[in-house]
Amino acid sequence: MREHTVKSYDEDLGRLRDTISRMGGMAENQLSEAVQALVKRDGERAAHVVQLDTQLDALEREAGQNVIRLLALRQPMAQDLRLIIASLKIASDLERIGDYAKNVAKRALGLAQLPPVASASGILRMSELTLGMLKDALDAYLGRDAEKAVEVWRRDEPVDEVYNAVFRELLTYMMEDPRNITACTHLLFIAKNIERIGDHATNIAEVVYFAVRGEALGDARPKGKDEPLAGR
Repeated sequence: MREHTVKSYDEDLGRLRDTISRMGGMAENQLSEAVQALVKRDGERAAHVVQLDTQLDALEREAGQNVIRLLALRQPMAQDLRLIIASLKIASDLERIGDYAKNVAKRALGLAQLPPVASASGILRMSELTLGMLKDALDAYLGRDAEKAVEVWRRDEPVDEVYNAVFRELLTYMMEDPRNITACTHLLFIAKNIERIGDHATNIAEVVYFAVRGEALGDARPKGKDEPLAGR
């Protein structure tokens, strides 16, 4: 972002940028810790992730206050205005990502009390893909990088494909033995939450592209084929 004549304006913009950066780091950490709690069947770790959500909510409120201040006092125009509004939208996406990570942690907490019924390798793969998307989407925001945003936007389909495979695998476990239904239902919800985090990462990429270029991405977002009916 270019420097402005009024130094305090740049300082206000920098504070907003830093708040979004902190939110992004916290959201990444929440998802990573929630999935590790699931894989390691660590109830204490899962409970800690649930508690972290209030901090992300507080940062979203801080971002909103920064945006209101900038709009009221600076009357931004052109790219400045787009970037400020983009920051508000991205803060909302990051808050939702934190909610989904919290939901994963809650399910992991329940699963820690049940006998293991299936491998979490598919869910772990989904989380790796979505974490990569989220990190790169945030890098695109911080670097005002439209090309990187497009690259992230195109990576949603592999997440959907892994989700579909996990869905079919868990459905098979439930059909084979009704005693698996409770645990597999938890895992299905976890997989869906992670898939939705991938969607929010692509939302961030779309917003960044518009903020930088001043136009929307024209093509329909790539999605995985043969998505389960229960997945939408």
